[in-house]
Parts: sequence; C-alpha cells; structure tokens
Amino acid sequence: MSIQAKAVIGALYGDEGKGLMVDRLAAVTPGAVVVRSNGGAQAGHTVVDPAGRRHVFHHVGAGSFAGAATHFSRFFVAHPMLLLDELAALKALGVTPGISSDPRAPVTTPFDVIINQALELARGTARHGSCGLGFGETIERNLRPEFALSTKDLFRPDLHALLVSIRDGWVPGRLAALGITALPEELAAVLADDITIAGFEADCAAYLDHVTLWPDRRLCERGTVIFEAAQGLCLDQNRGAFPHVTRSNTGLANIRAIAAEAGVTELDAVYATRCYTTRHGAGPLKGEVPTLRGVNVVDPTNAPNEWQGSLRLAPLDLFMLRKAIADDLTSDRGGIAVKAGLAVTCLDQTEDGFAVTDQEEVIRLDPVKAAPDIADFVGLTLWAESWGPRRRDVRLYVEAAVA
Repeated sequence: MSIQAKAVIGALYGDEGKGLMVDRLAAVTPGAVVVRSNGGAQAGHTVVDPAGRRHVFHHVGAGSFAGAATHFSRFFVAHPMLLLDELAALKALGVTPGISSDPRAPVTTPFDVIINQALELARGTARHGSCGLGFGETIERNLRPEFALSTKDLFRPDLHALLVSIRDGWVPGRLAALGITALPEELAAVLADDITIAGFEADCAAYLDHVTLWPDRRLCERGTVIFEAAQGLCLDQNRGAFPHVTRSNTGLANIRAIAAEAGVTELDAVYATRCYTTRHGAGPLKGEVPTLRGVNVVDPTNAPNEWQGSLRLAPLDLFMLRKAIADDLTSDRGGIAVKAGLAVTCLDQTEDGFAVTDQEEVIRLDPVKAAPDIADFVGLTLWAESWGPRRRDVRLYVEAAVA
C-alpha cells in the first residue's frame, strides 16, 4: 500500500515563504499533521490567515490556522520556555493546536542558551550568525549521554539532579573547551541562580501539559503528513559554507529518515524560494546589494535584531538555486519515491524588468511570467506561486501539490 506525504523545503537561506506554503497545503489537506523535520525555536515561519490574523510560527506547525495538528520529530529541538509563550500568543488568536512529540526530540535548557550567547558575543565581529537560542549547543550537549536531555526525560523523577549535573558538570567543561574564561555579568548571574533551574522545571511540567508523546513511526495514524523544514538548503550543516550553517540537515535527509520510520512510500517535495534572495545573519551572500532594483521588499518578520542584524538582499541566483536543489534530490532517498516541484514567492513585490542572475548573466523578468521562467531555469515543474502573504494569494498548479 502506498502512503503519500508532502514536504515544504527552503531552497536557499531560509525566509522563502515556507510558512505560507505549509498553510496553503494544510488548507486543502483535511486532517493534516505538520511535522517539524529539523531546527527548533529559531525558525520563524510567518502566516497570515484569511481573517488577517498574523503569527510567526517558531515551534508550532505553520498549518495551525488551517486546523492542522503539529508533531515534533526526533530531529526537532524543543524549547519549553519559548513554546509556552507561543501557545499563549496563539490562544489569544483563538488557536489551540494539538501537539505531539517523538520521545527522542532533544530539549534545550537555559544553560544551552547561556553558552550559545556567551560564545556568539565572544566572537565579536566574527559572529557565525546564531539566533542566540541555544539550538546548536543543545545538539552538542546531547552527544554526551550523561548530559543528554530529550522529551522523554522530562518525566524522569531525577530531572532536577540531571539539570544540576548539566549546570555544574557540562557547562564549565564546555566553556573551557570553547576558550571562554568568564561569562558576561548578566549571563553569569542567571547561571548561578537556583531560580533558573526551578523556573525551567516549571516550564517543563507545563510543556508536558500541552505535548503528547507519540513516536515518529506512528505518524501516519495522526493524519496526512506535511513535513515543514526549517532554514534552507544553503544553511545545511553538511552543504552550507561552514561555519555559517545550522546544526541540522535542512532538506530531504531528515525527512526521508522520518518518512521511512513512518512507512511513507511517496513524497511530494515543494522547494520554496523568493523571487529574490535574502539572508539573515553572517555568512557569504553572492551579489549582495543594499537595495534591489525593481523589488519593493516587504518583510515585517525579519526585523533587525541583536543576534542576526538586518535582513540582507541579493538578486536570485539561479545557478545556486539549481545546484542546491539538485544536490538535495540526488542524495539517497531511502527507497522513497520523491517528486519535486518549485514554489516562487513574493512576486507581488516585483516591478517589470526586475533581475535574477545565472552565473554571471543578468536576466530581466516580467513579474507575470517570472515564476514559470524561474522554474524552467531550475529544471523543475512550477507547483505554486504567491502574490501576497495569505493563502488566497497562492496559486497551486500541479495536482501533486494538492492531492
């Protein structure tokens, strides 16, 4: 028996409209469950529902406005402190999502955040582009079994002792290994205060009130699966420009591993890209310019912040886009049949004659024909294009994208 699933993957550096595409697919997929296949709370997937309610999804799946459930896979890093804030914000919008998690999903502690922020501050002008939320440090700590903390461990009767062990055993050794001899005063105070552990234990207890343990292998029992990837292919830990990468696999690798466990046999993968390129945080960005001629960039989500600075811009690089997607598709698929298509977003922000590039060639495009032209250049079928921030602004073309 064939079991189908969908996936939305960022094709470049993130911020490509993945939230919009997940919302659109969830709206035509009754009983869907949105599966977070990588990343953690540092993700920011914006959705504006038909009534104009706007939310930036960090933990919760971006199909929630459309009634989809959320599942945290074994590759998703949970952040109890921030999930509770997000759930409160969604409740104020009238949304109470059903959430499950694989027991193996790693959990971020306040100490991972402290180490992450101290390290990024110590780098000065050589920052890597971290969001400062402890994602990579959580992955690093969980490589040590004696300090590992996953969702199932939140039920442990000795949770308090484990957290003390992380603070008193893991943190000093990790800081020493990173060459950090002293923490900034504010971070040092938080580390030393016993209230930090007590507050986190309370957050974990509240987290378990909202999240049901559910193994990845039983995903399809929850509904039709829509995988929601975070970041983009050019930030993948194995393919991006190190060290300016995320500590996860951002494309098919995690998705096919989860799908194999769940018994999925067929996958429709939607690769999303803006019609121009953005990057938030440090790292190379070919063709970077202060402003884009012919593009009126509108992005209320990616406001300048302390950790990643301002949103950076460049014309869409077709060569890079083509290569990133091809590399992802040629990886081992684990016996899963994968069909791929392209989604092009933010077309409403373009003017006639806006430019994309292909290696050194500058190509001017008509906005009306830009999406199919870009898909042709990349060698994929155009599955969707968006002309605004709401699902009604997304045009779906291919049956595979909605079946």
